[in-house]
Amino acid sequence: MCLKSSSISPDIARLLEGLPRNWGKWGPDDEVGALNYLDPAQVLKGVACIRQGKTFTLQTQIGHPKGEPLFPGRRPSLRVNVLDKGHYLAGKAHFDGNVEYVDDVIFMHLQGSTQYDALGHVWYDDQLWNGYDALSTIGGMSKASILPIAERGVVGRAVLIDMARHRGKAVLDKGEGFDHHDLLAAASAQGVTLEPRDILLVRTGWIGSFYEREAEEFYRDYNEPGLAFSRELVEWFHQMQIPNLITDTMANEVAFDAESGVMIPLHNALMRNLGVAFTEVAMLDALAEDCAADGQWQFLYAAAPLKIVGGSGAPVNPMVIK
Repeated sequence: MCLKSSSISPDIARLLEGLPRNWGKWGPDDEVGALNYLDPAQVLKGVACIRQGKTFTLQTQIGHPKGEPLFPGRRPSLRVNVLDKGHYLAGKAHFDGNVEYVDDVIFMHLQGSTQYDALGHVWYDDQLWNGYDALSTIGGMSKASILPIAERGVVGRAVLIDMARHRGKAVLDKGEGFDHHDLLAAASAQGVTLEPRDILLVRTGWIGSFYEREAEEFYRDYNEPGLAFSRELVEWFHQMQIPNLITDTMANEVAFDAESGVMIPLHNALMRNLGVAFTEVAMLDALAEDCAADGQWQFLYAAAPLKIVGGSGAPVNPMVIK
């Protein structure tokens, strides 16, 4: 799928040449990458942030009447009853003792809701995270799939940066970018400190705005707001040992690097090369409103995507506890 053409010849390998990689850092068989930073000490740092007992879930609704915010090219979920009261009324179903129940199935993209990417989801030069061969994706991912992340789970201290609020907007504009300097400025304004190994949540207002506008306008000239690629940004993620990036966008980044024309460069620079877990399509508006009201922007974050064998991603309903 191509969302945009460029007058220059994009080359992701040239763009990322010389930038750091974490391949081999946790051994030749590692499949969870920077989530290794979330050791017991980080879990306890997150637990120490629980002060009020407030809880928030961050998943978008699957099957929302307004529709589902989906990356272009993906189709909405389809949920169908295979057993309900109609079957009993029609004499098509019966269970001893007058017991009745409803049953249903769903067809959906594994990345068609709030979801985690597998570390092997995106690659270049025929190598996935940690140097695994891209041939391992054929027919199902045998390396760097979503399963190891799902088996491990993600728990630690997390910080929300409300970039939309920081810029005085309900939602950032299409294609509006920001970098680590902007993140740090917003954190300072919020009165919170980003610490090494923190799970990073960034609100743009984008996904929430999907439910407030017409789909045609939302997708027209599609270009999300988000983190904008720079070599300095990648170095900052590396130095800060960020384990997990979570945003209320579908790609966690501005889709195209303005100078090179490369598509989703941060997926490769951060996820493929550094092993940073990407969580996309999160609903952060209610959490942000509460954080703005009580001034607590740090909390315990816990999540575990579905255990899909060979999957390139999986839905998740992350939990925040303040």
